Amino acid sequence: MPREKGERMIARNRRATHDYSIGERLEAGIVLTGTEVKSLRDGRASLADAFATIDDGEVWLHQANIPEYSMGSWRRSHTALRKRKLLLHRQEIARLERQLASSGRTLVPLAMYFKDGRAKVELAVGTGRREWDKRQAIRERDMNREAQRELADRTRRGRR
Repeated sequence: MPREKGERMIARNRRATHDYSIGERLEAGIVLTGTEVKSLRDGRASLADAFATIDDGEVWLHQANIPEYSMGSWRRSHTALRKRKLLLHRQEIARLERQLASSGRTLVPLAMYFKDGRAKVELAVGTGRREWDKRQAIRERDMNREAQRELADRTRRGRR
C-alpha cells in the first residue's frame, strides 16, 4: 500500500488563539500506539483542554483526548486521556525551556494532523490573555472584517 502524501487535519484547538497570544510555532512528532493511530485516521481527537509540559528534558502532551478505537479489542486498546510523548530535537527543547522560563507563558497545542502519513502536533508558546485583551482582539477582528466587506462592496459596485 503506498504511503499517504500531503497533510490531513485531524483536530484544531480553536480556543487557543482566543485565550492566548501565540508566539513561536513548531511541529513535533507524537509517540502513539496502534489503536491511537487508527482512531486518529478516523478523525477522532480533541485538543480542547490539552497542554504540553517539559519534564526532565522531554516534552509531554497532556489531556489530549484520543477516544478508544471502536474496532479494537479491550486488551489492545489505549486510555483516551493518557499523556503522550512529543518528539523534538534537543536544541528545540532547550529553546522552548528558555522561552517558558519567563512568567505567563505556556506550551499550547494548536493542531494535530497527518503529514506524509505520520501524526504531528503543532505547538506554540502562548502568553495568556486577560479578559479585556480578548474583547479588544474580537473588536479588531470585527473591524477588519467590516472593512473587508466594505472594500468588496465598493469594488463590486465599481464594475457595473
